[in-house]
Amino acid sequence: MHKTGRMTMPFWEKYVGAPMLRLHDRIYKGTHGRIGHTIPGGPSMLILHTTGAKTGIQRSSSLAYARDGDSYLVVASKGGAPQSPGWYHNLKADPNVEVNVGRRRFKASARGVTPDDADYARLWTLVNAMKNNENRYNGYQKRTSRPIPVVVLTPAS
Repeated sequence: MHKTGRMTMPFWEKYVGAPMLRLHDRIYKGTHGRIGHTIPGGPSMLILHTTGAKTGIQRSSSLAYARDGDSYLVVASKGGAPQSPGWYHNLKADPNVEVNVGRRRFKASARGVTPDDADYARLWTLVNAMKNNENRYNGYQKRTSRPIPVVVLTPAS
């Protein structure tokens, strides 16, 4: 624990896990989803394409996902950091996004779900139960005082 009382990122996560995720992100994006949908021993990943809220520049992020019917669920955790990830701010400004699941790319609408939403507890349970990522988000929530949103990505019809 940090002297401020906030939980800090474990050594292995900071110096091994985070660099490995950055490498995976580069490969997944660089191959346009051809390589990287799954990582051995890791969760399935998608690429979320957003438009920068301030810049208007196209941004993309590789994120672990769970399913809820036809929708995809991602979590704006940023590893339990005190602020939300940039991609979350972007989709709040413009919820029209694109998603790669493997090589398949499609348009979707994004909706952030927070603890004051009646469906939050059910969605939080789904994302914490995702294969090879079990309860990771519960751990991240313990690191921060901000409520971590679940984002529902609904494919366009």
